[in-house]
Amino acid sequence: MVPYEYYVALSGLLMVLGLIGVIVRKNVIAMLISTELMLNAVNIAFVAFDFKLHDVVGQVFVFFILTIAAAEAAVGLGLIMAIYRMKKDVDVEKLTELKG
Repeated sequence: MVPYEYYVALSGLLMVLGLIGVIVRKNVIAMLISTELMLNAVNIAFVAFDFKLHDVVGQVFVFFILTIAAAEAAVGLGLIMAIYRMKKDVDVEKLTELKG
């Protein structure tokens, strides 16, 4: 059986990778994927601590986070499609102003 500390370390690694992806990437879609990676890192941490504490509260929070992540992905992709139709580009540097 794998100790929960490994899952917490994996969660921290995924969080750092997601944060680096949000900071470094200039593509809005890649930033959205990095945000999803960070949300999944939080889910892994919740489940790991849930396993350690023998409680189900962490799993309930995971369901809420998954619901929020699905809504964020749907709204984010909708916004990205609308911006692409207007600007013909999804580069963050070119999207600093949302004027037509």
